[in-house]
Amino acid sequence: MGENSAISWCDHTFNPWIGCTRVSPACDHCYAATENQRRKWVASWGEPGQSPAPRHRTKTWGNPLKWQRQHLQFYSIHQRPQRVFCASLADVFDNEVPAEWRADLFSLINRTPDLRWILLTKRIGNVLKMVPAGAWTRMPHVGLMSTIANQAEWDRDYPKLKAVPAAWHGISAEPLLGPINIGDARPDWIITGGESGTHARPMSIQWVRELRDQCAAGGIAFHFKQWGEWAPARLRASGSPGRFAFGDYEYDRTAMVQVDSYPRHFTMFGSRTVMERLGRSKTGDRLDGIEHKAFPPQLAA
Repeated sequence: MGENSAISWCDHTFNPWIGCTRVSPACDHCYAATENQRRKWVASWGEPGQSPAPRHRTKTWGNPLKWQRQHLQFYSIHQRPQRVFCASLADVFDNEVPAEWRADLFSLINRTPDLRWILLTKRIGNVLKMVPAGAWTRMPHVGLMSTIANQAEWDRDYPKLKAVPAAWHGISAEPLLGPINIGDARPDWIITGGESGTHARPMSIQWVRELRDQCAAGGIAFHFKQWGEWAPARLRASGSPGRFAFGDYEYDRTAMVQVDSYPRHFTMFGSRTVMERLGRSKTGDRLDGIEHKAFPPQLAA
């Protein structure tokens, strides 16, 4: 249920409760739902159109208070505050969560002003009705992020994110399921990455490059977490004009094939990007050979 975290963009995870319902294409292969099959935190993970299972309130509410007490010690070592991701196994703005639980959470957040809270939601449309606008002015140590996996979600949800008067705004484009043109938008932070797990969908290198370049042009902190299961394969020139090779196979500008078929690679959407399924432990987190792990200034002070 989280404490010290291996996630590259936070120090701790805190789950005030566990359980959720899939509401986005990004949820299709949810790691929390998969893990719940083994750990049985809740009776079932919610599916669209089904009656939701009750959420499970955890017993870890003392952890943020402990981290608050450790603030000076952490700061003396790292020269920055602790970053807390809430919630990795749930959604703060879930309709099925009792309102009093959410009130308890924001009370806890207000008691831990030296932590830097990261609230990430797939239900950005619920935020304004669940949290009074004036409450955000009392929480300068809290940022709000929306999961946005493709252009349709960007067009629908980014205006809702910007309408919330949080101290800072961010986007989690993870898993990134298509190219995203952010236009003239200027969020404080964009995190992106590929999907992991048995049924992971691959991500085009070009989608990531375009986000990187848009962030650079707009002065937006860009954080590339990982490739996930799939990464760009190393290609060699082919003897045939307009074709390229990978191993013993030659490719041209073909459509994407089913990702679970073999051999474990395929071409992406008419581009010359061949993706190979290597597994997360081998794909790494470099984009064109460079690590991108930027943070907005609000998470550094």
